[in-house]
Parts: sequence; C-alpha cells; structure tokens
Amino acid sequence: MPVFPEDIFTEPSDVDPDTLANLGPLGRLAGVWEGRRGVDLSPKADGPERRDYIERISFQPIDPQANGPQLFYGLRYHVHITTEEEDTTFHDQVGYWLWEPATGLVIQTLAIPRGQVAIATGTAATDADRLVLTAERGDTESGICSTAFLEYAFRTESYRIEAVFNPDGSWSYTSEVVLAVRGQPEPFTHRDQNTLVRIAGPQPNPLLRKLAEKSAT
Repeated sequence: MPVFPEDIFTEPSDVDPDTLANLGPLGRLAGVWEGRRGVDLSPKADGPERRDYIERISFQPIDPQANGPQLFYGLRYHVHITTEEEDTTFHDQVGYWLWEPATGLVIQTLAIPRGQVAIATGTAATDADRLVLTAERGDTESGICSTAFLEYAFRTESYRIEAVFNPDGSWSYTSEVVLAVRGQPEPFTHRDQNTLVRIAGPQPNPLLRKLAEKSAT
C-alpha cells in the first residue's frame, strides 16, 4: 500500500512546464506512429479469427497534472486501426499514458467506443526499455468497466500490455485481453501485436507553447 502524505491539498510548487522533458520512459512514445504489420486474434462463433491490420497512433503531451501533492506528466493518445480489405474502422481507442516521476508509476487509461474503459498500471525506471501494465476486473485502482452486454457476452477478466522500445527507434507492443466468452468453456486470450515507426514528432504541450508565445512578444 503506498504511503501518502497527511497534506492532501497542497500542490507541488516550481513545476517544470515542459512535459516532453519530464516523461521518463514515456518520452520515447511522443509523436505520431504507424505500423502496417499488426496481428489481431479474436474470438468468433466458429473459432478464433486472425486479422492483419494497419495502425496509426498519435501521442501528444499534455500539461503537468496534479492531484494535490501527486504530480503526473503524460501523453494524450488516439489509436486508429483499419484493414486492407475494409474501409470501416477496425478499432478506435483514446486515453492517456501518465508518468509519476516521484514513484515510477506508469498508468494507461483507455476508452473504446463499444462501452468499455480501463486503467492499467505498472512501474518503470526513467530509462526503461520495456513497460508492462496490467488491469484486473473488479480492481478499483487498475480495473476494467464494461457495459451490461459485454459483461454478459464477452466479460473482460484482465488486460495486459507490454511495450518494448527497440534499438532502431521503433517500438513494439503485445496486448492480451482475457475474455470469458458466453457459451465457451475456457477463457479466450484476445491478442494484438504490432511494431510501429515514428512518422512525425510531437507538438509542445499547451502551457509551454503559451509561455513561448509570451516570451516572443
């Protein structure tokens, strides 16, 4: 159990406004990325289905965020996935990756437009080459919340994502979602994996842009 201070209201002073300089291991995610070799393994009525997909992810820095004395630096992200054979969106996801410098806590929040949200957590060193974050159904700190239909038909028991920063500057991930599929005797592991390369750099966070504009006038 973390040890928290008695003073839960006072926010940190002299906070560095430059998010990109304070993202710890998340700094290597900043920017816009593409991957064209994604593989999705999902449950279907007649057995698992494999689909190849094309992915684009944008990670942009947000201003420093405080919960009283707790301070986060982070990235807002948007994932958009398509396939070669279909024009419709295959997957869409938004959320934040957050880093707490004081503790090494890493958080991913995610929301998908099928009625599901989650918070996954892990810890990492500032220079970590690998991040592992997890969430469990029923956990109030790193948990999963779904609509009544998803709970009935495709109940999510757990979520795990592993991100690896590669020597060539790309990064790879494997995500695993364990599902209790109605009518199937055993849990199913829904797996996605891809390797992405940066196609554009990030923009400065809003506060830093404003400060730069003021100093230029």
